Amino acid sequence: MSSPGLRWTRLSAHLQQALDGADGPLCTYVYDLESLRRHARAIVGSLPSGFELFYAIKANSDLPILQTLAPLVHGFEISSGGELAWVRGHFADIPLIFSGPGKTDTELARALEGGVEALHVESRHELERLAWLARARNCTVPVLLRVNPAIDGLQPTTLMMGGRPTPFGIAGDQLPACLDWLRAHPEIRLRGFHFHLMSHQLDAAAHLRLLDAYLEQTRRWRAQYGLDTLDHINVGGGIGVNYREPEAQFDWPAFAGGLAALSARRDGLTVRFECGRYVTAFCGYYATEVIDVKHAFDRWFVVASGGTHHFRTPHAQGHSHPFRVLPADAWRYPFARPQVSDARVNVVGQLCTPKDVLAQDAPIERVRAGDLLVFPYAGAYAWHISHHDFLRHPHPQHRYLPTEDAHAAVE
Repeated sequence: MSSPGLRWTRLSAHLQQALDGADGPLCTYVYDLESLRRHARAIVGSLPSGFELFYAIKANSDLPILQTLAPLVHGFEISSGGELAWVRGHFADIPLIFSGPGKTDTELARALEGGVEALHVESRHELERLAWLARARNCTVPVLLRVNPAIDGLQPTTLMMGGRPTPFGIAGDQLPACLDWLRAHPEIRLRGFHFHLMSHQLDAAAHLRLLDAYLEQTRRWRAQYGLDTLDHINVGGGIGVNYREPEAQFDWPAFAGGLAALSARRDGLTVRFECGRYVTAFCGYYATEVIDVKHAFDRWFVVASGGTHHFRTPHAQGHSHPFRVLPADAWRYPFARPQVSDARVNVVGQLCTPKDVLAQDAPIERVRAGDLLVFPYAGAYAWHISHHDFLRHPHPQHRYLPTEDAHAAVE
């Protein structure tokens, strides 16, 4: 990945030009595709033999993002019929895996017809419906069983999807019955297991221990149930981004080195990751112009031309998001600019709710109406999880800084 300083220089020049040409308050996402390309290439290039990276497009499914990643990753992970249609409409041959709970019959049927490499099945009932659809089409369906096992010594994170009662996957004690059912239904071919017990993991050593536990569990099940035909396991994504302490990110080089040591325990299985946040978060920025600066009781509030309906990440993660102030010298009014210096501020948006907060008690040297606030780490689960049409405010622009060796769509 390119250095933060280089990214900021390129970004600020682009935003300054956009601000100069705006006919109203500027609000935009900017994605640095060259930064994304370098980051993804470094991740994939560091994986030992036997490990693969699929990109979870739910994190950010913008077409320029997918076009940048498609030549670098081993495939895409999708979680809905809409995502399947979107990807297949632009990438006819890229390998796809289909995960997620609550798949409808229509989605399962489209997966059978859309060249999905493997379906990750979440329940016995989903297995039965899939077999029913496969028999009607006289085809065999490759699947992974998503299992929610109890793992001794599981270190929790801020978002847990397993290792405890959750709606995700097949509880470990139900696995034997599912395997018995599969033996009587050759239209379903079991390729492996899908484990995804947590997200937001920031501790590389803890994540390596979790992967080791997945491999050990798979080894026991293969021996116990005679599962000789398995060819891979999927260990989910789960690697987090440290929004609270940006200088203390997940140690990917140490993690990749640890994977090399784990490789001997794969027993010939391919290990797949389906990462989203860690792949694209660093390439994206949300920039919003300051509309007002105001004081109430003992607090300063900076009101931005956007908010959580554009950028829901801070609210979803429960943190105060870091940002930088990009000064704008131009001022469109004949009266003084509201401003504050050497203070702590709350950055809020345009919504009619006190929950529309992007940053809290954040120290600033100076901020004025008309300046831009630039929020980094906005390339994943940002625009794509936001409630876009609350109050019917305009959507932000989306801009893509192109890669150095390819042309990308630029708005």
